[in-house]
Amino acid sequence: MNQYEIIATAAMGLEAIVAKEVKNLGYDCKVDNGKVTYLGDEKAIARSNMWLRTADRIRVKVGEFKAFTFDELFEKTKALPWEQFIPEDAEFPVTGKSVKSKLFSVPDCQAIVKKAIVERLKQKYRRVSWFEEKGPLYKIEVSLLKDVATLTIDSSGAGLHKRGYRIGQGEAPLKETLAAALVQLTNWHPDRPFVDPFCGSGTIPIEAALIGQNIAPGFNREFVSETWHWIPEKVWDEVRTEAEDLANYDQPLDISGHDIDHRMIEMAKKNSFEAGLGDLINWKQMQAKDFRTNKEYGVIVGNPPYGERLGEKNAVEQLYRDLGKAYESLETWSIYMLTSHEDFEKLYGKPATKKRKLFNGFIKTDFYQYWGKRPPRKE
Repeated sequence: MNQYEIIATAAMGLEAIVAKEVKNLGYDCKVDNGKVTYLGDEKAIARSNMWLRTADRIRVKVGEFKAFTFDELFEKTKALPWEQFIPEDAEFPVTGKSVKSKLFSVPDCQAIVKKAIVERLKQKYRRVSWFEEKGPLYKIEVSLLKDVATLTIDSSGAGLHKRGYRIGQGEAPLKETLAAALVQLTNWHPDRPFVDPFCGSGTIPIEAALIGQNIAPGFNREFVSETWHWIPEKVWDEVRTEAEDLANYDQPLDISGHDIDHRMIEMAKKNSFEAGLGDLINWKQMQAKDFRTNKEYGVIVGNPPYGERLGEKNAVEQLYRDLGKAYESLETWSIYMLTSHEDFEKLYGKPATKKRKLFNGFIKTDFYQYWGKRPPRKE
């Protein structure tokens, strides 16, 4: 099989988590702002799409070079081996972005890259006319950063956060990739209780259940690269068989999702069934401050309201105070809360053991971590 440079794109703050996942798949990688790069064959591309829970997309790099003029961009793009990736009947739209580069006009850069690829393919396929583009999709991106152009092809299609189970969502849904990251940033193990007191449409508990039973996040969806001629169907069959073999459907789980809105609970149940989890998760309508339990060494992960909307701030601040009181007796439990409210610790009544900066979409947030007592070691 051939070797490719693969780029797993990541939301700001999640690069290290994506890198850990890539290493767990068996690939050495390099971490950069917004991306993790590594070498791999066709199977690595398929496995990355199937297994990476926290990456946004899997891109295949065709080339990278410095470009200060449009002529340079055209000639250096044309010099790349596009025929190795793109067949004669392919649909190949070009998207772009430019940051701190002399070539700042993105539409111009897109048009020039498209023209250069067409000229290259016309030569290689001995075509005189323009291509009809009625075949498989190869979505190309030209990304310019500090005058360095990186040309990639997107192998995912829909973003990797689209697992295929979400049939309903609330007003401000958490991306599945971020939800998976929040779970992975905790000290939770599948043999311990897990609670989300603000579950909304159920994303965090569902992602926890998928992690707990080692179910591949891409198992219930398709990827655009499944239509590519240079990734054999046999590769995808092997990757799906591997995902099926590694899933631990017998792993018992104690996962609960609570929400004050009964409509969200109904939606969460439907999403859970769509994810193939059935009755594995306990859903309950209740206020976060009413949570009580006799269980020990559990984990609470919540994405509460932030109080950013007009008129909500006072109610949200009271909610944070109530949470501090409600969770005060949970000495063995670890509590994790994601919010943009800068006074969360003061309102909660306790400084966090640790906090980590993350972005929920474009909102800058902190993930406040309160670590409970360690469970006794098993004999």
